[in-house]
Amino acid sequence: MRVEHRHIIYIQGYDPRGLAQYYRMFRTELRKFGRLYQLQATIGRPKVASDDEIASWTIDTTASDWQTRTSYDFLRFEDFIQQDLASPIWRTVFNAVWIYWRLLFSGTIARFGKANWRFATFITYPHLMLLLEAVCVGAIAFVFEKGLNAIGIPDAFSIAIAAALFVALLGTVLKYTENATYVLYLLCDTIWTWEFSHRERPEWDQRIDRFAQHLVNIAKSTDADEIVIVGHSSGSFLSTEMLARALKLDPALGRHGPRIVLLTIGGNFPIVGYHAVSKEFREHLRMLAVEPSVDWIDCQARKDVMNFYQFDPITSHGIDVGAARRNPKIVPVRFRDIIRPEHYEKFRWQFFRVHFQFVMANERPNAYDFFMIVCGPVPLSARMAVPDAALDVATGDSGARDRAWKRIEAATTAAASATDLSKLEPTARRSG
Repeated sequence: MRVEHRHIIYIQGYDPRGLAQYYRMFRTELRKFGRLYQLQATIGRPKVASDDEIASWTIDTTASDWQTRTSYDFLRFEDFIQQDLASPIWRTVFNAVWIYWRLLFSGTIARFGKANWRFATFITYPHLMLLLEAVCVGAIAFVFEKGLNAIGIPDAFSIAIAAALFVALLGTVLKYTENATYVLYLLCDTIWTWEFSHRERPEWDQRIDRFAQHLVNIAKSTDADEIVIVGHSSGSFLSTEMLARALKLDPALGRHGPRIVLLTIGGNFPIVGYHAVSKEFREHLRMLAVEPSVDWIDCQARKDVMNFYQFDPITSHGIDVGAARRNPKIVPVRFRDIIRPEHYEKFRWQFFRVHFQFVMANERPNAYDFFMIVCGPVPLSARMAVPDAALDVATGDSGARDRAWKRIEAATTAAASATDLSKLEPTARRSG
């Protein structure tokens, strides 16, 4: 099957930049994608729903022997995120430090470290920066307090003045170094994931429920050949939540319309799933692990410290579904293979830039290519099943493309047969 129409539902992670900046980035990267593969890609302007929660645009992509139309939905949370970032600095610092110590003493940070030490280091980073800045500011306040004592100011007054100076100066330092350190943003992220895990953010849950209904409506009405739900970063667990809730609204969701594929990239499931209270979230992971009408692909990169690399979202949460398991397919991504060496060396230590490479254009043809996933003719599940054939479709000569399509069609047929078999009870599958 060649995809002539694909519907993408992209779920924003905890990113305050929102629609305008994301769309500009998407448009810029789409042009790079077209130049890399020598094809024509035309993007429409975004249309925003009346409630401002969903923005949509279309992409028409044309190569020498295929053409694909993409409908792209961008599900928005930036209004909530911007509200978080507008919170007073003292409140953000107090709440984040209190939550971090609870994570530390509950053993959750240690579990993060066991699953992926890079991520555990990353989530600790803003607290180390906060401590460093607090020590430096504290030293200034201490010297100032001693100076007040030297000119005869009583201790009670000098200490109070020094404490006020410490709070004001620390807030100022945090504010004016934010563009370099991202400390306040990351502290807000820590607070949000804690509150979301503990179901203390009902406005997020309500919006996810509306997005789940949107998915149900799209599946019933679209003429697309496949629906791909994309969750990047924190969008990984938000996308699993949305899909699981949509399946509860319509258990036949993936059976009466186009094939539904969940693509999680740069995911960080444990920041929700490792909390003891997140039983419902883990149950949703269990549901998706065995759901035969959905393909779930989880892409991970070792170089990205903001995702969990070599991490199984099912078994690592203590979920055992035995022979009934069919999801997710875990796919490693090497950024070194998709970026030119001179550029890779420039940004390899820029952690946010690395993290966003998952949703940016390749500089070198590769089986993992976000824009070929979005705009190309190969179904996503087949692309991951026979990645070399998918790459030949994009870069090979006519003979190589013909052979590649035969392999892709064979993989698609095999996957369809496996899906039919997976609808049987596990015992029936084992017996024959």
